[in-house]
Amino acid sequence: MTTVKQLNQHWTDLYFHLHIQHQEKISHQVIRIMQLVDKRDEVSVKDVADLLSVTQHTASEHVKRIIEKGYLLKKRHPDDERKVILELTDSGRAVLFRNTSLDEDKLQAALDLMTPEERATVSEAFRLLSEKAKSCTSS
Repeated sequence: MTTVKQLNQHWTDLYFHLHIQHQEKISHQVIRIMQLVDKRDEVSVKDVADLLSVTQHTASEHVKRIIEKGYLLKKRHPDDERKVILELTDSGRAVLFRNTSLDEDKLQAALDLMTPEERATVSEAFRLLSEKAKSCTSS
């Protein structure tokens, strides 16, 4: 097994065993849109269209449904009133967290089984991988 395959297997194991129990029915596409808004500054409907490889009209319909659920807001750009940017609501942040993060109690229980050196190694490995991932082109 290559390192990439091993890392993917470890990641799926981590998520399977440590994920938060989902409370709402929400599509993967909605989560991806919400992640885009969370992880990038000044996200527009065009950015959503690019992420999903759909027309701006289709992206606008997706965004409209997420706004209706109370997870996103449209706001005018503070420096250019012609631009509309998307923002997560508090409810949207909570839903996104529940659907993309690990359960902190379960994660802490796993960390408690490690030595301080093992915890430091895991923390440094995740920090480094996260840092390098941010420099990759992805959506």
